[in-house]
Amino acid sequence: MNLNEYQEKIIKFDVDGPIHGISQVDFAFLDKVLGLSGESGEVADKVKKLIRDQNGMILSENKVAIQKELGDVLWYLASVARYLGIDLESVALGNIEKLERRIQRGKISGSGDER
Repeated sequence: MNLNEYQEKIIKFDVDGPIHGISQVDFAFLDKVLGLSGESGEVADKVKKLIRDQNGMILSENKVAIQKELGDVLWYLASVARYLGIDLESVALGNIEKLERRIQRGKISGSGDER
């Protein structure tokens, strides 16, 4: 399955959202943006606990737990993009192009969106 197919398949799980695109921020969109933030935080929290509780060791059950959280991140990411009328393939391709330009300019490290 490609990213756009995934994005289409998840529509049925979004009980309060539009099928394609919005023109202003509404509760359903905000719910997805905050959900993306929350799920990303859950990934970070699981990694933090690996450092705190397991001396940084990653066991197979940790990978499974993190993979589940990453799936939730992907769902929210795909939903936020869909609400904006953006397909995930475009997000992925745009990101690769941005990173290619940075590496060509020797600016892959550092901070700031326009480096």
